[in-house]
Amino acid sequence: MAIKIDSTLTPQKLLPKLHRVFEVSAAKILSLQETWNPAKGTPVFTVAGHYTSRGWTEWTQGFQFGSALLQFDATGDDQFLELGRNKTIELMATHVSHIGVHDHGFNNVSTYGNLWRLMREGRIAANDRENDFYELALKVSGAVQAARWTTLPTGGYIYSFNGPHSLFIDTLRSLRSLAIAHQLGHVLMGERDRKISLLERLIQHAQATCHFNVYHGEGRDNYDVCGRTAHETIFNLNDGSYRCPSSQQGFSPFSTWTRGLAWAILGFAEQLEFLRIVPDAALSEACSKTKSAAEVRNCFLRGALATADFYLANACKDGVPMWDTGAPNLHRLGDYLGKASDPYNQWEPVDSSAAAIAAQGLVRLGNYLLGHQSVETGTLYRQAGLTVAATLLDTPYLSTRSSHQGLLLHSVYHRPNAWDHVPKGQKVPNGESSLWGDYHLRELALLLLREARGQSYLTFFNYPAGGQP
Repeated sequence: MAIKIDSTLTPQKLLPKLHRVFEVSAAKILSLQETWNPAKGTPVFTVAGHYTSRGWTEWTQGFQFGSALLQFDATGDDQFLELGRNKTIELMATHVSHIGVHDHGFNNVSTYGNLWRLMREGRIAANDRENDFYELALKVSGAVQAARWTTLPTGGYIYSFNGPHSLFIDTLRSLRSLAIAHQLGHVLMGERDRKISLLERLIQHAQATCHFNVYHGEGRDNYDVCGRTAHETIFNLNDGSYRCPSSQQGFSPFSTWTRGLAWAILGFAEQLEFLRIVPDAALSEACSKTKSAAEVRNCFLRGALATADFYLANACKDGVPMWDTGAPNLHRLGDYLGKASDPYNQWEPVDSSAAAIAAQGLVRLGNYLLGHQSVETGTLYRQAGLTVAATLLDTPYLSTRSSHQGLLLHSVYHRPNAWDHVPKGQKVPNGESSLWGDYHLRELALLLLREARGQSYLTFFNYPAGGQP
């Protein structure tokens, strides 16, 4: 294990850092809101400290306004509630009906989903019409996401923006949109009024991801190391057969892009939490075509454990990973896994956004296992997540300069396409932020802050008050 886990950390001990991150966060959100021109598209990442856009797909706007809602949740400052609510109503409708992307869980659960959650928690005033509006948006979003479907001989998957042959590991976290829509009693209507279960599609997509995008050390190819992930899996659409791994943002199909790895950890952990509130009869019916309910839960847990273990073995000592485990110049860094991460090294960038996503996944996985009497294993993952969080909530990762619009420094977007800013005098990207990195640092901090305060457990699906998955 490369990461050095601090077994003494608790959310309560992190309270000073958690308070500080939201103190710093407030000005960042307002600065972006004041300076950004929506006509430029969606802000994606910073260049020299200022947010800019990069057209690929519009997958980050929900993080912009969702960040304001997380800020309100943490601080109770109404200006951030109004910002998040007004901009969701004004600008997010096209994301609800967007048939061209696999990112509904990112855009719509971060906005409509957070507003719905806050109302159900009693954090904002109850309003039936407003609640119905949020629920309708979430129902439609889940159904539209589920409609991007490729059928396989043993199930199927939500295909990526690359087309029906492409299964992305990122999409695992967009299953949140299907989960909420199912929770609200919605179904996808198909040809001849066929009712398609959103829970069934959620389960089948997660199973396909676990089987094809996550390696389990079973000899699939010469690089089958347990817990390694492929960003993309390619299928032959003529017969649904598996063809090969691929990568859009990683170094190669046979190395591990660590943000994709992080999406898997968090995606599986969150869905394990969600499955705990699904009635046994509904779960059994939804998975009856492929596996039993117990086998489904075991599949999700298997994916979570494999990816979490691989992350812990391939992150630096402080819990922050390099952007890809096979990046070509890692050998020039010597024993980089035995040292704290160095975002200013001259050979390969780290990815703090992967760390923020993974940290939340590790904490949630640990909590889930602790709830299943797996005390030793659960404690291991939970403390690992807290260790990563402690690193990110401090320098050199927390952005404290008022002139920098980002919150989490040293995030990487698309290294192969050279989209990331390389500062003058440096050889690799560093010092910049991304909307997803900033959002997930806030979400991680909010999860821990609510626990430290003794508030209800933070979930996207509104776990019953006072309980914990």
